[in-house]
Amino acid sequence: MIELKPDIQFKKEIERISGASLSTCMQCGTCSVVCNLSPDEQPFPRKEMVHAGWGMKEKLIGNPDVWLCHQCGDCSTHCPRGVNPADVLAATRVATYRSYATPGFMGKLVSMPSMLPLAILLPTIIIAGIIWLAGTLSIPEGPVNYSLFFPHGWLNSSFTLLTLASYGMAAIGISRFWKDLQRHEYGTGGPKGNFWSGFWKVKNEILAHSRFSKCVQNSGRKTAHFLVFYGFLLLLLVTLYAIYAAVTGKYPLAFSNPFKILGNIASLMLFSGLGIMIVNRLSKREGTERSSYSDWLLIVAMLLLTMSGVVIEAARFMDWSFAYHLYFFHLVCVWFVIIYLPYTKFGHIIYRTVAMTYAFSRNRK
Repeated sequence: MIELKPDIQFKKEIERISGASLSTCMQCGTCSVVCNLSPDEQPFPRKEMVHAGWGMKEKLIGNPDVWLCHQCGDCSTHCPRGVNPADVLAATRVATYRSYATPGFMGKLVSMPSMLPLAILLPTIIIAGIIWLAGTLSIPEGPVNYSLFFPHGWLNSSFTLLTLASYGMAAIGISRFWKDLQRHEYGTGGPKGNFWSGFWKVKNEILAHSRFSKCVQNSGRKTAHFLVFYGFLLLLLVTLYAIYAAVTGKYPLAFSNPFKILGNIASLMLFSGLGIMIVNRLSKREGTERSSYSDWLLIVAMLLLTMSGVVIEAARFMDWSFAYHLYFFHLVCVWFVIIYLPYTKFGHIIYRTVAMTYAFSRNRK
């Protein structure tokens, strides 16, 4: 006899985030039938809907199938009761990276609207404190030179240290997630959760975003995710080069510098991808996922980061008087996105990669 231990609070939390009424699901199985991503053996999301309806948290947190779902919306479009399974799985993913957040308060900080002022205040205070320690907490005179306001040595060392600390703590949560993934046996053979063998199999699908192409109702999501994903990676590359240029005395970069041009291209990619996401969400077309707080937090934060980056570039070349105020705002946006990345929806990059790696290592495709 199997003893069920329902977590009613967990069920209510999934319903709150997803906006779905789990009790109305009649387990017809339509969601699994219409999903082009669902494996033939033990398909999702029907079993996940059962687990969510019963509040079976241990069956959902650490479940790789939750992450094989790419929220196409096909299942929600064809659901006869309007339960929206895609949104239920999306809510479960939010609960997942909140559950594995290390330290725990970081997950709450960026998943609860009431905590947003504190989430913004934290990087603001840290940045202001470092500038104060550097002795440059004043507006420099003369042509705009951001290094006079926030010396590159202080900026690069503090940003690198805090980022490594944040991701180091996040790695603890990811390691717990990997161990929990291994509880789920599919009986499909293959090595038991060898990370690198699984990653080698799945890397091309992740880089090409090929699974999005199997979506029917909301196929345009592939373009948006592709642009944001690679736009962000390009900006990271440009940032790393900027740190190198600052250390070697080659900063600021000329407008014609290849990395400066690459950064502007990345900005255009981000603007385009985020624009598509915003239009899709505001249009509320059938099959488009429900927009939760976590969704909008990521989109707005990325948009502000990109916009402020373009503006401070113009402010430097045009020598605006309030350039340093804009620069401080941009720094807050950058630190907000980078430091909180593992704890926000952008953490999908990490969690989905790990979950797909495990699933492919078990030959579950």
